Amino acid sequence: MSRPDISRPNILLVYDKECPACHAYCQVVRIRESVGELRIVDAREDSEVMREITGAGLDIDQGMVLKMGDQLYYGADAIHALALIGSRSGTFNRFNYWMFRSRRVSKVL
Repeated sequence: MSRPDISRPNILLVYDKECPACHAYCQVVRIRESVGELRIVDAREDSEVMREITGAGLDIDQGMVLKMGDQLYYGADAIHALALIGSRSGTFNRFNYWMFRSRRVSKVL
């Protein structure tokens, strides 16, 4: 039985898979392997992370949530964090980094 690599935590990206724009974005965004493993979570399914998000007062209908360790990033902050930890391989990921590497620009866009 293999043991989980605790130095590379799971990173959860929670969003409504029925939102076409969110779904398209989440299908192409990639993170660097050195950061951890990105796991997509459907906000419409009952899960521990959804209970945590709701308990934190975040409205998943208004933005996606990125969970890294114990930290929740919501909406523009989630997009900004994804840009910073994202892979730079591929046209989309380079563009994503260029557009959202600034927290201020992430909030405006």
